[in-house]
Amino acid sequence: MELRSAAGQAYSDGIGYCALRLAMSRTIAEEAALKQEYLEQGLRVVVTEVGGSTKRDFQDKVGRAVLGAAMNGGLIEKLPYEIHALLHAADEAKRGAIINLSSEANLAVKLAIVRKQHWIAVAIFGESAIHPMTSHERCGLGVMHI
Repeated sequence: MELRSAAGQAYSDGIGYCALRLAMSRTIAEEAALKQEYLEQGLRVVVTEVGGSTKRDFQDKVGRAVLGAAMNGGLIEKLPYEIHALLHAADEAKRGAIINLSSEANLAVKLAIVRKQHWIAVAIFGESAIHPMTSHERCGLGVMHI
């Protein structure tokens, strides 16, 4: 799926969609198959997981987890503009995932980061709950140009 501007320029080449699919994968086999498919398409990907016992705890952990995973996975280099774009995409995804979330809720999510050339996407998918009987799914997505 490729999005284009009125002038015909490619936007992010659907990497947000790819990141969401990867974040929503349910099994190791499904995740591995998507990673292989994306690799064959020229995408670079990495997946990690984050959990937090409060909204604030979760927010603090996401930035560190995304930065560490992207650097260790070779998706970005230690360059200010690459780090900046990654953290902005992560912040956008985080905002989507925690909207209307109680400050006392527990969260457990999978984070997927996808990069193609000068675009990077961060997707978050998982569950939140104040009590186990109130658990429900949440997601967020951020896409930025590097």
